[in-house]
Amino acid sequence: MDTTHRTEQDSMGTVSVPAEAWWGAQTQRALAVGAISGRPMPRPLLHALARVKRACAHANGELGLLSPDRATAIAEAARQVISGQHDDQFPVDCYQTGSGTASNMNMNEVLGNLASVALGGERGTRSPVHPNDHVNLGQSSNDAVPTALHLAAALEIDHRLVPALRALHAALLDKDLAWQPVLKAGRTHLMDATPIRLGQEVGGWAAQVEHGLRRASQAREALMELALGGTAVGTGLNRHERLPALAIERLRQETGLPLREAADHFEAQGARDGVVEAHGLLETIATSLFKIAQDLRLLASGPRTGLAELRLPALAPGSSIMPGKVNPVMCEVLTQACARVIGNGATVRVAGMGGQLQLNVFVPVLAEALLDSIGILAQSSAAFTDQAVLGMEVNRERCEDHLEQSLMSATALVPALGYDRTAALAKQALASGRTLRELARDLLPAEELDRLLDYAAMTRPSGD
Repeated sequence: MDTTHRTEQDSMGTVSVPAEAWWGAQTQRALAVGAISGRPMPRPLLHALARVKRACAHANGELGLLSPDRATAIAEAARQVISGQHDDQFPVDCYQTGSGTASNMNMNEVLGNLASVALGGERGTRSPVHPNDHVNLGQSSNDAVPTALHLAAALEIDHRLVPALRALHAALLDKDLAWQPVLKAGRTHLMDATPIRLGQEVGGWAAQVEHGLRRASQAREALMELALGGTAVGTGLNRHERLPALAIERLRQETGLPLREAADHFEAQGARDGVVEAHGLLETIATSLFKIAQDLRLLASGPRTGLAELRLPALAPGSSIMPGKVNPVMCEVLTQACARVIGNGATVRVAGMGGQLQLNVFVPVLAEALLDSIGILAQSSAAFTDQAVLGMEVNRERCEDHLEQSLMSATALVPALGYDRTAALAKQALASGRTLRELARDLLPAEELDRLLDYAAMTRPSGD
């Protein structure tokens, strides 16, 4: 007798399931399709789906559609899944049927078996708690999985991305304040431009991150409408009319998110426009972070033949052949993460167009792409803050030298000499290797020259 497996019955016949598995026949059939990527559905999505099941169990219990003992047992099983106790019981590959039915049934079977055993039954018997009749009561994969996707992404934005961006914003603001007195050459087109303060340069980065925080909030808002209640095609067939309102209210109370039922269930299931909108905002954040990391890498280039106006913490040897070389590791980590987010955007946009009639059939890949983008943006931003921004230092001597050598400080001489004479002076300085200040001494009184070439005054709008 084989004690390592049990035999289960479903609508297609009998299936052999590992004896110790909490999943059941339909999950086992999904596994037989094969692992395309070897990656299961994202854990945040599965935990959010368990939240949806728990909210529905409570709501169906309140409505008298589930007995109190069944409702309580399902809710407790879901609590265990939410806490991560059964993560290994969700092996279905992230590339699966486009509605997420395989993962929805995986969840229903795990919760059904856990609840059945808690009530004195045996796993695999679908009694006293049935995965479809009780755990999935009033739901469909077509509304429950999109609901879980929106919920998971909103929670990940709140709990991971926003804190990471806030920390980066605070670190940049600190450097902005500390480095306001440091004067340096500005650059446009990577060529000499008029003077700026290092604090102003870093303050520009901080402003980008501040805008990123606003965009993260907008991305979360794009996900607040939930499909729950539409069941199979948006009509709400086979669910109590009050189920979505009760379940969503419970989710609101648990998460603190301003969740709401979809205004139109046909839109909520036939399209995934909210996910496309949310990811587009994440791509804008990634674009900002990419620019910041590239700027920092350029300003820290060297240490002798680059700009070298900033110094980054040395994290690791940078070459297997060049002794003593140190690379801007975290700048490159962040830009690679941003590139991945932008690449995920292509997947999201194509998948967003995958809605046909009453269902979008790209929900699993949308879930992986969206949650991957949130996760790597959060993680790479946090690492960039901790291992690059907080420890970066200014090379004041290099800033001063570049400032004095810059030709575009000549702009301040235009009111006194005119554009053409000043342009000729700048060309002469470049050809001779002398500074503007040296050459202009023959053209202007010393006091006026010092007033015009006051670098600090040039960093203010009127030069005052």
